[in-house]
Amino acid sequence: MCQLLGMNCNTPTDITFSFEGFAERGGRTDHHADGWGIAFFEEHSARIFLDHKPAVESPMADFIKRYPIRSLNVIAHIRKATQGEVSLRNCHPFQRELWGQTWVFAHNGNLKEFAPTLEGQYLPVGETDSEQAFCLIMQSLRQAHGCCVEKRTPTVGDIVNTLEPMVRQIAEHGPFNMLLSNGDFMYSYCSTELYSLVRQHPFSSAHLSDRDVSVDFSQVAGLDDRVAVIATRPLTDNEIWQKHRVGEFRVFHRGQTLLSR
Repeated sequence: MCQLLGMNCNTPTDITFSFEGFAERGGRTDHHADGWGIAFFEEHSARIFLDHKPAVESPMADFIKRYPIRSLNVIAHIRKATQGEVSLRNCHPFQRELWGQTWVFAHNGNLKEFAPTLEGQYLPVGETDSEQAFCLIMQSLRQAHGCCVEKRTPTVGDIVNTLEPMVRQIAEHGPFNMLLSNGDFMYSYCSTELYSLVRQHPFSSAHLSDRDVSVDFSQVAGLDDRVAVIATRPLTDNEIWQKHRVGEFRVFHRGQTLLSR
């Protein structure tokens, strides 16, 4: 199946170190060679790069490793196709608009006998089960809380009350590990495998599992910086990663876990 990478921070941070190791899994240290993508939130807009080539062969992936885009929320994905052909339209992360915000989603898994009734503005462009699930989530949030912000923008609690039972319902169709963000909060669900860690003061050195590369974060991070990194499997071999429980729903905000259940 695919691989997920997410970052949620309290100050704009670049993901070049984590992405350098993550991209190796796109055809070199693992077999996920059917495309990749990454989304950087800047305020409530997202700068998204997609490529149907393997990450280890992609000039665009090399560009991302060298270009330190600073963001509060990042979602990246490398694909092992299960549904839908290898093409740009089937690469994650996917994006949609809701309440004047850009929402970004990526999924790891394979949903069987999943054919939700979709209507209105949330229709898939490609053929993946992942994009269908994302459209269903967006449609459900819009139906539950309205299509605009004229009356009241839904709180994170409102969103959780709709989103959590929805993702659990989707997960009944098969593995559904997912990351979802609106540029402020990062929502995650662990169906089979997901890990996370928080880097904060006192910072130390980290060494990638997939490449012989290290960074001493005490030399580059500020005292008040805090960064949560979420990944399908740990990206470093000298840090303590917390394994999420099967069926665990989490919300990250400003580099830490806001909710876990």
